Amino acid sequence: MSGFGRVARMGMAAAISAAGVLAAGAALADAEQGSIARGGKLYDKWYAVVKAEPPSEAHPLYPASNEKYAKDAAANWRCKECHGWDGLGAAGAYKSGSHATGIKGIEGMAGGDPAAIVTLLKGDHGYADKLAEQDLIDLANFVAFGQIDWSLYIDAEAKKSKGDPVAGKQVYETVCIGCHGADGKLPKEMPPLGSLSGNPWEVMHKVLNGQPNEAMPALRAIDHQVTANVVAYLATLPAE
Repeated sequence: MSGFGRVARMGMAAAISAAGVLAAGAALADAEQGSIARGGKLYDKWYAVVKAEPPSEAHPLYPASNEKYAKDAAANWRCKECHGWDGLGAAGAYKSGSHATGIKGIEGMAGGDPAAIVTLLKGDHGYADKLAEQDLIDLANFVAFGQIDWSLYIDAEAKKSKGDPVAGKQVYETVCIGCHGADGKLPKEMPPLGSLSGNPWEVMHKVLNGQPNEAMPALRAIDHQVTANVVAYLATLPAE
């Protein structure tokens, strides 16, 4: 999903503020949503976020048995590549297929101590010399406080959002349309949004947290049902 979104910051911020949709409850209010969203982007593709050269050697914890080990060393340094967009690792959407690694997810760290997660990231995960302290904190905050119950928003068997596409259309046509176009085919260098619906976890992750190294906003501070609705609407757009 390279190049997912070039949404203008100012217009989007005004739209969200005007909507008055900070309705996710006290739990969201207690967390630093900006840090969590940035952590979500780091989880997606940290080297794009920090504008670093992609790693040229495979991650030491990535299984050499997977064809991606040598084929795309940079990709196997992405947290999502081992733990999945759903954070469930071998127990989730990546339990089979080309992304399967047999590595467990991060769900066991939900609600955990971010400091302990930072220590883990600096240790055998190998990020001590790759990410700054604030990067590590943001990533740890995402792992500790940014995970969601995917079953509320996505039908895993059908690989479809449980959201309301009619409600999602209202958000899309007031927030997203300026950069993605009415048919979801902008910007030209990325696939049509309608063609991405087969992986609703990835799409929802990016709508919640934003796209690494792009001006696309994060809707994380808003009731996550809004994002599920948008994802449901995207599935109705042209795939070609």
